[in-house]
Amino acid sequence: MKRFFLLFTTISVLLLIGSVNGTFAVSQKSAAELPQMNQDISPLSGKVVESMDSGGYTYINIENAGKKTWVAVPKTQVKVGQNMSFQPGMVMNNFQSKTLNRTFEAIVFSGGVIGQQETGSVSAPAEHTPPKIAADKTTKIKKASGPDAYTVADLYEKSSSLDKKSVVIRGQVIKFSPNIMGKNWIHIQDGSGDPSKGTNDILVTTSNSAKAGDIVTAKGTLNKDRDFGSGYKYSVIVEEASIKK
Repeated sequence: MKRFFLLFTTISVLLLIGSVNGTFAVSQKSAAELPQMNQDISPLSGKVVESMDSGGYTYINIENAGKKTWVAVPKTQVKVGQNMSFQPGMVMNNFQSKTLNRTFEAIVFSGGVIGQQETGSVSAPAEHTPPKIAADKTTKIKKASGPDAYTVADLYEKSSSLDKKSVVIRGQVIKFSPNIMGKNWIHIQDGSGDPSKGTNDILVTTSNSAKAGDIVTAKGTLNKDRDFGSGYKYSVIVEEASIKK
């Protein structure tokens, strides 16, 4: 018998699964003895019905629509009855935890919590709520050039015709949230749109980085009525964007 660590990639999150139960004991005779592994690309949410800490990780049993799912995340505070939402991860079947001295029929190794609250349904984290800035305090940013260039207001007004099409938007970064479901989430405003209706702010997902205050040009695909699940729902969003300063 020998010991080794398995390294898995969730959506932009690296999990050292071996550290969850210390190590995996693997037979030299057959690799078939390894637990079955599948990637779960969907966020998970539900009410906590059971939890336990072990080896620097928290094991959480959540229930949603009568279905119970075990999730393992880096150690975090959990309360039974709490509604929680987790990043997608790797599903392992017949996983044996030595530190807990038990075998899980199936468990998802997640990068961590993406939203939580004590009671009620899971809603979008506050960090993804479009910041509301008074119109007289919003800097007017010159529109990008080219046939695919639009203002923030244009993206909302023309969302039906622009759905699934490439768009270019130039504006100021209002908020930058890194590494959410494998992407960086950027709120951009250019001075157009109505702050009271939220049409002055567009959310952009990208693998590029930026910081609040940067003037950037983003090119990506506009998607209308995008629902990621677990409360991550947007009427208009620009995805897979490239960012230039």
